Parts: sequence; structure tokens; C-alpha cells
Amino acid sequence: MNTKIEWCDMTWNPVIGCTPVSGGCRNCFAARDALRLGANPNTPYYAGLATKTADGRPVFTGEVRCLEDRLEQPLRWRKPRRIFVNSMSDLFHPDMPDEFIDQVFAVMALAPQHTFQVLTKRPERLAGYMVKGVANRIDRAVMRIQGWDPSAIDRARAIPLPNVWFGVSAENQKTADERIPLLLQTPAAKRFVSCEPLLEPIELERGRAYLVHSDAEIDWVIVGGESGPRARPTDVDWVRDIVAQCRATEIPVFVKQLGAVPIGRECLFGIWPPHVRYAADHERILLKDRKGSDPSEWPEDLRVYEFPEAA
Repeated sequence: MNTKIEWCDMTWNPVIGCTPVSGGCRNCFAARDALRLGANPNTPYYAGLATKTADGRPVFTGEVRCLEDRLEQPLRWRKPRRIFVNSMSDLFHPDMPDEFIDQVFAVMALAPQHTFQVLTKRPERLAGYMVKGVANRIDRAVMRIQGWDPSAIDRARAIPLPNVWFGVSAENQKTADERIPLLLQTPAAKRFVSCEPLLEPIELERGRAYLVHSDAEIDWVIVGGESGPRARPTDVDWVRDIVAQCRATEIPVFVKQLGAVPIGRECLFGIWPPHVRYAADHERILLKDRKGSDPSEWPEDLRVYEFPEAA
């Protein structure tokens, strides 16, 4: 379906539902959407997937549902698109059957015109899935969907699939240090890191050299502050530092948004557009866009929207 997520063209949700796994999940936009959609009689398949906590925050209940009728949607989209896989779930949730993941990969193999962006907070499951024998599982799934098609079977056996990018979310240094090394161990056409919601500064080269100086490298970085009710602050200097790290290593970087609560003391330096206002303490930046996603309100050096070249 169409989406407002700036770094993709479409979202594809053959799986819905999830379980919180780290601090970045606290104000999950997908849980908010699932709670709203679950109350809508036109989207009954979301009912019961999310609930409210004692403090009123929506949270996923831990149930995941596989929607067979959505599996083949990308096969009907002829125009090439960048497709975010499972914006309302995590393909590598521990309750996801391998057999259904095989079918998702089969569809991606059958739609080489598209680029599929698979983002997970569970890279250990991703790394375990991409082991010896995965090509045979995927080509069997291809035959179940399309029947015997030698060219499709050949594409399915090309592991890693050239049109599938794998990414991990990292909201702080701890999750970056835990997840990025596992991503680097996973065969992939492209690898990316989504530093969103950015809750503290992240050194992407801490420990192992994540961005360069390794056999496997990160090909793309997305960065953004938290949006929605009760959003936590994002210091604009944290965003700027990630952009600088990517610039130094020639890695494409995409600044998605500054979040609902951008902070900083940069009003003293006159680098923000003149219509931007500041709170009395000169720390909170009062943007009109409630997600902080309007680039016209940003300093020019943060207006960076780069993509890696397709494999």
C-alpha cells in the first residue's frame, strides 16, 4: 500500500503483529496504528493485536498473524518500487514459521523489478535463517506460487537475492553494538542501519569498524527522531554526527525526520531558517511539522536524502 515513509515507495505487510523487544519499541507507531485499525470494522484482521498499557500507551500483545491473501501483492505491481517489508511487524519475529518466511522470499524472487527493504530488530533470527539450504527452501516456495518456471527458479537460487536489502534498527549504542555485527555476518545484496528513533548518540564505528575496514560493510544509514505522543527528545547534534560519520566513510545517509521533540542550542549560531522558533530555555526547537519531517524547517546541512545504488 502507499505510504508516507520517506525512504520507500510502498509498504507490504503479509505479516502483522509484534512483541516489544527493546527501548525503541516504547512508542511504536505500528502498535498505535494496529490499535486504531483493530477498532475499525473494515480492518478486522488487526483486532486484538494491540492493547493499551496502564499508562495509556498502545503496545503489541505478542501475537503475529500471517495474511496469505497479501502474499502476492508485489507481483501485481508492475512499476519498479522500493518496498518496505512488514512495516506492521518483524519478518523475523520468533513466532514466524520458516515456511511463511520462505514464501515471502519466493515472492521477492519472483518480483525482480522491485527493491525490497527488510528491516528487523532480530538479526540473530535473520542470520540463522540465511543458512545453507535456504535456496532450496525458497525455490520450493516459488514452485508452489508459480509452478515450474526455470527462470524463476534460477532467481530464487541466487542467494543473497540481488533485490533484497537487509537492515537493523538501532536506537542507541547498545542496540547498535548488538545488532550491527550480526547484520554484517548475514549474506545480503545491501545492508542498512535505521537509527530511528534516535534516543542517544551512536558511534557507528565503535568496536568493530561497522562502516568500513571489514569484509562486509554497511551500505546505507537512515536516521530520525521519535514522533507521536510522548515522543522522547532527539538532540539535533546526534543526527548531525551520524551524517558526518557517513560523509567520512562515503556511505549514503537519509535524514528522515528530526522527531516531535528536537532539542539543541543551535539557535545561538543562526543556522536554522528564520521562521523556526525556540522554547524559552533555547533547547527545544519548536517546529511546525509535528514529526519534524519538513526539511524547509531544518538547517541546510541536514537536508540529506541519499540512497545506495541498486545491486
